[in-house]
Amino acid sequence: MTVQDKTTGPLTTEAGAPVADNQQSQTAGPGGPTLIQDQLLLEKLAHFNRERIPERIVHARGAGAYGTFTVTADVTRYTRAKFLSEVGKQTETFLRFSTVAGNLGAPDAVRDPRGFALKFYTEEGNYDLVGNNTPVFFIRDAIKFPDFIHTQKRDPYTGSQEADNVWDFWGLSPESTHQVTWLLGDRGIPASYRHMNGYGSHTFQWNNADGEVFWVKYHFKTDQGIKCLTNEEAELLAGKDPDSHQRDLRESIERGDYPSWTVQVQIMPAADAPNYRFNPFDLTKVWPHDDYPPIEIGRLELNRNPENIFAEVEQSIFSPHHFVPGIGPSPDKMLQGRLFAYGDAHRYRVGINGDHLPVNRPHATTANTHGRDGVMYDGRHGGAKNYEPNSFDEAKETGEPLWEPVAVSGVTGDHVTPSHAEDDDFVQAGNLYRLMPEDAKQRLIDTAAGFIAKVSRDDIAQRAIENFRKADEDYGKRLEAAVQALRG
Repeated sequence: MTVQDKTTGPLTTEAGAPVADNQQSQTAGPGGPTLIQDQLLLEKLAHFNRERIPERIVHARGAGAYGTFTVTADVTRYTRAKFLSEVGKQTETFLRFSTVAGNLGAPDAVRDPRGFALKFYTEEGNYDLVGNNTPVFFIRDAIKFPDFIHTQKRDPYTGSQEADNVWDFWGLSPESTHQVTWLLGDRGIPASYRHMNGYGSHTFQWNNADGEVFWVKYHFKTDQGIKCLTNEEAELLAGKDPDSHQRDLRESIERGDYPSWTVQVQIMPAADAPNYRFNPFDLTKVWPHDDYPPIEIGRLELNRNPENIFAEVEQSIFSPHHFVPGIGPSPDKMLQGRLFAYGDAHRYRVGINGDHLPVNRPHATTANTHGRDGVMYDGRHGGAKNYEPNSFDEAKETGEPLWEPVAVSGVTGDHVTPSHAEDDDFVQAGNLYRLMPEDAKQRLIDTAAGFIAKVSRDDIAQRAIENFRKADEDYGKRLEAAVQALRG
């Protein structure tokens, strides 16, 4: 057996078959949902989920709390979800915050996106909204996710995160320019979990009692106000108190200072999507508020700490495929991949019966399945039958889908998503830069330049700078000058 130092020849699957397309997952026609026949996608995601044991590969470092969601506006014209059915209705929730790249022992006060994973314990089953504190993401197709996270984690040779890997991938993935601008700006290091917004990030489907379809985006606006740390403040805090954000959340709830968020949604009629100026299912873009103004629908409050961090925070599981009637997925290719990957990760990490644990099981109804046995099975079903159809019990299918079907057309294959009039990787990054006041622009330039200056190869640095120049000429020009000054 020999150790490979470099990969030569064509990219292949684990079985050795050559890979035709490693950039686009297969869909049912252009713009359609992702196909399960795409074995490269499934192989990459399944392999990625099993690369570490037992902590989460991403979002390992986290904190959580229970709370209450209260409906404040009538949205029944948009969705038939029962937990949203009347003003004043309350639903128990569990929210897990996390950093993305760090391991279980990493400090909280670092420049990194934050996970914002929310579980609603509804009477129709658990609804999981697994988002971030950013409205966009680095990539738009799940087939690139394992590669992206590999660049953020430890290099296989050095054992450290390497600027070369990070900027090589970002430079070769121009769709990341918007999120990178967000991450390296002033909001890249929240002062606490309480002082940041949360977002569903993806586009989701709402459907009402008449079968009408709407596309929605979720926004959770912190009622505590946005507060962030500078690079210098974060370095000091991370060294002095690695548990700063977890401690702040726990202590605020202990003293009765319950953090809360105003919940808003943007709503797009389904008929608008095909001709919207850019792809409304592209995770690297936001919907401008002038096009679809956010409307308030509720309030989220956190008011109870977990009793045991391992049992309730580390073993909590969230999956974007946990929908309830009236809510469903969209053709967003990142979301489509996550529908598989999250459940698969938790079945591997926590176990096939992880959903039996108190934090994960439904609280307002009862799960009624024919799944049996496996690790941690508690025998809850007794001698009941474990198949369907059967003539012995009442666990029957309803014949009522949770969401409405989406029309698809064309042939299967590795399709590039159809272009809309403004499908551009740089427009929104440039808009974000131009919205910043001058002092915020300078801090962004300083942070980005300090990171890019660590790159060992000039071509990697220059390619990264050119992406920012395409977003805004001033952005690229100032960044290039700052990097040159640092690199001498």
